[in-house]
Amino acid sequence: MTTHADANPKLATIRALLAKAEDPATPEAEAELARTRAMEMVAKYGVDEALLSDGQPSRDGITDKYIDLPNPWSMSRVRLMSFIAEAVGCRAIYMGQEVAGGGRRVHIIGFESDVQRAEILYTSLLLQMLNGLNRQVVPYGVRSAKAWRNSWQLGFIERVIERLEAIEKAARAAASGETSASGRSGELVLADRAAMVRAATRKDHPRTRGQGGTYSGSGYGDGAAAGNRADIGGTRRIGARSAGSLAA
Repeated sequence: MTTHADANPKLATIRALLAKAEDPATPEAEAELARTRAMEMVAKYGVDEALLSDGQPSRDGITDKYIDLPNPWSMSRVRLMSFIAEAVGCRAIYMGQEVAGGGRRVHIIGFESDVQRAEILYTSLLLQMLNGLNRQVVPYGVRSAKAWRNSWQLGFIERVIERLEAIEKAARAAASGETSASGRSGELVLADRAAMVRAATRKDHPRTRGQGGTYSGSGYGDGAAAGNRADIGGTRRIGARSAGSLAA
């Protein structure tokens, strides 16, 4: 079945911009502009859909999706997917190592438009992260190359998510003075949507609790630097999120 979000021309434009940015034949300057424009559109799309769909649950209702994340680096994929989903207003529940071949599963809960946004961003940023990782040379003397590469990914993810959260925060702040389709303030609409997602998550996962975990390796700083350079649009920073909060 084709959904409203699937048919939305804004999403088609975003996907086209990201495809251009990820094409090796695209000059870097053009690629950066395409990525920046795409990420700005992603944030604006989320706010617009919230305001337009207020009072119309059939237009953009709460949904959920189980996403299987394969090896290699399945736990890094879990972190990236989960933190992106949280940044755009969804909730992400790590279901454990349940996929054949050692992959892992995440349950994403949120409004349909936000789940779509999370998937689009994940696909783009995963490609950037893995391409960046493949270009790394593990420093001489490192005892565990795997641990170094794991910590590089953690650094990349943390910095990318800080930047993504800043973009989302700015888009929500800009919408606070706008009015929804039903006449409510943008601030109230966004707050209500967040509460509805929390309630839906509690219903499906009433016993969920935080996952503890640590990581080892000295590649974190290099990965963070690469995350700073990732072309997601915007550069303003907000408080740090710990990428080590999920079990490694």
